Amino acid sequence: MDMNVPFTNVPGLFIGGEWVKATGEHHVIVNPATEVAIGTAPMGGKDDVDAAIAAARHAFDHGPWPLMSFEERAAVMRKFLAILQRRSDEIKALLTAEVGVVAMLMNGAQFGGAIAASEYAIKLATRIEPEPLALEFKPNPYFAGRDIFATGVTVREPYGVVVGITPHNYPLLLNLAKAVPALLTGNTVVLKPSEFTPFSALFLGYIAAEAGLPPGTLNIVTGGPEVGQQLTADPRVDLLSFTGSDTVGKAIMAQSASTLKKLHLELGGKSAMIVRADADLQKAAAMAAFSFTMHAGQGCALLTRYLVHNSIRPAFVEMVKAIASSLKVGNPADPSVIVGPLIREAARRKTAEYVQIGRDAGAKLVLGGGRPAGLDKGYFHEPTLFDDVDNRSRIAQEEIFGPIGVVIGFDTDDEAVALANDSRFGLNGGVMSANPAAAYRIALRLRTGGVAINGGTGDLFVQAPFGGYKHSGIGREFGPNWLNEFMAEKAITYPIG
Repeated sequence: MDMNVPFTNVPGLFIGGEWVKATGEHHVIVNPATEVAIGTAPMGGKDDVDAAIAAARHAFDHGPWPLMSFEERAAVMRKFLAILQRRSDEIKALLTAEVGVVAMLMNGAQFGGAIAASEYAIKLATRIEPEPLALEFKPNPYFAGRDIFATGVTVREPYGVVVGITPHNYPLLLNLAKAVPALLTGNTVVLKPSEFTPFSALFLGYIAAEAGLPPGTLNIVTGGPEVGQQLTADPRVDLLSFTGSDTVGKAIMAQSASTLKKLHLELGGKSAMIVRADADLQKAAAMAAFSFTMHAGQGCALLTRYLVHNSIRPAFVEMVKAIASSLKVGNPADPSVIVGPLIREAARRKTAEYVQIGRDAGAKLVLGGGRPAGLDKGYFHEPTLFDDVDNRSRIAQEEIFGPIGVVIGFDTDDEAVALANDSRFGLNGGVMSANPAAAYRIALRLRTGGVAINGGTGDLFVQAPFGGYKHSGIGREFGPNWLNEFMAEKAITYPIG
């Protein structure tokens, strides 16, 4: 066992401001690049979930946190972030060992983006004020001669107990994207991370205690699907924010129906990048190569379907092949590595199965397809590219969550838009073109929550709302209205004369 990974010796679950011994079985967590154990994580059970919800409920109903001003809560969360940044070297070491994060991504969404998103949320929280309603002046229908002259305000209040359920791919970013806005708006939180990356959530208990969050304000429980199901169905929970697959998202909707809690669901994607005939071919190919290989393809918003004008498709494929084949695959502990491991063996095996599915469907394998040479340990898969893909095939329609990209040809803009929209998902999209007006018109027609024209802004852009259409989810993270997801509106009206 590697005993040098920070935050892997947590004493239990973080409930009610204290470390509590878990009632479930412990899980051995391994480094996905080496298959060496980094620690034994506590796993929660039924009683732990009940205690966490009870602690959050009591902290909301009787604690000081919901009654504090936005600025007072922001001051605590600024301290929380300052501690995170002070311990950044330890956190990055944990993310490298537990998640398989490569150095190139650490300053992006994995760590730097997580801090940027939290700072943005704090800025938004300090701007929240009651919004005045228009004056109303009209005859009173009940008392003749006594006109109504009234106005009011709209105030935003916390929902109550918020549950955040997060996946393994960007754990720090997503744990903070659930907890920080929920806390800033006065809610109390129960955070449940992926069972494969528990330490990336549990260590936040140390940060919360040092920052001075009141007991029960942030609670962290681990576990598998049964823990998630219990959290989802509990009537004491007022809002549930989940990031994961559309399959689990549908199950969560069904499980929560009887309690009518508010849901925020950020689900899967199979996002298309349209490459018009006039596109900068080198830039488009580089974007494609880095997109389907980023974090070994473990990203819901990655552009992995490449709809390329047939006049340039052969050149595009060759260029993507050349760039992707040059990307170093290996242990993220090596800062020169660009493509790290998948999270576990089941994910590597699933990716390999999709390679065979693509071959069986008649797609042309032009790059990769198996385990990288010389990497016999670790959950690695080669960057893999298919050409001449049928848009209705499984490798073009299903979210693989592995480093596989598919190329599909088109001849007209209308055909490209139809192909892009022919998906049950609608999370992200891209258009590459030397004609920005044409690209913008295409962007307006894509049924997706976001579209990047000629690369957009690159990595995580927290000032833009993020979320999807169709099976890609309900609600938005980030953007100017982000914190509204965690608050209920209340109208207070009153006569003024």
